[in-house]
Amino acid sequence: MSGDLKKKSGRGPTAEDIMLGFQQLRGEQRSLASKLSEFEMELNEHRLVIETLKNADPNRKCYRMIGGILVEKQVKDVEPVLRTNKDRLSELIEKVNEQLIKKGTEINEYRERYNIRIQGQDDLKQEGEKEAKPESRGNVLVS
Repeated sequence: MSGDLKKKSGRGPTAEDIMLGFQQLRGEQRSLASKLSEFEMELNEHRLVIETLKNADPNRKCYRMIGGILVEKQVKDVEPVLRTNKDRLSELIEKVNEQLIKKGTEINEYRERYNIRIQGQDDLKQEGEKEAKPESRGNVLVS
């Protein structure tokens, strides 16, 4: 969308286009963070179930939800599948975490390229600088 506007007008993107692009990047970052959180919760559930089944009799009945259907199986059949799923979830979490880091880098580069400042962050930095200056002038060494 913004690429089409660049070609038509011959100028850089408008402030509105820049903000839309930034908001889109932030939305993608939030989506990745949400997925990461969901996968981590699922991984913790798998760990908890594996830990619980570790002490159970291998021939004992257990129930597993598969696609919305409750299936009766034995512990010895379910435990290997849970371990495999846990390992895959761990790999998936690593990949999503890498994507999240790349997205953060992309957002920072976008902010620097278009000189985007976030109000809350910049205000806090300026206040911190103002407060630090008077303290440095008022120091007195008494011997």
